[in-house]
Amino acid sequence: MANIQSAIKSAKQNEKRNEQNSNARAAMRTAIRQAEIALDNKEENAKELAVRAIKLIDTAAGKKQVHKNYATRQKSRLAKKAL
Repeated sequence: MANIQSAIKSAKQNEKRNEQNSNARAAMRTAIRQAEIALDNKEENAKELAVRAIKLIDTAAGKKQVHKNYATRQKSRLAKKAL
């Protein structure tokens, strides 16, 4: 554990940010999974789930929680299934 006050604060901030980023990525993956399942089963709310997933993907990419190429690839796959 760090001894210097600024290092202690930085460690706490890093922990908090890591947890928030992990939760955001998990929510994004869940939304993608739900959208893919709904699109495969041709459910009524499939388009809405896909739009929600794309929104979460864009948010995560904008906050640098996921790589921009990963985000683009996932969005493309969802859009392809939606057609």
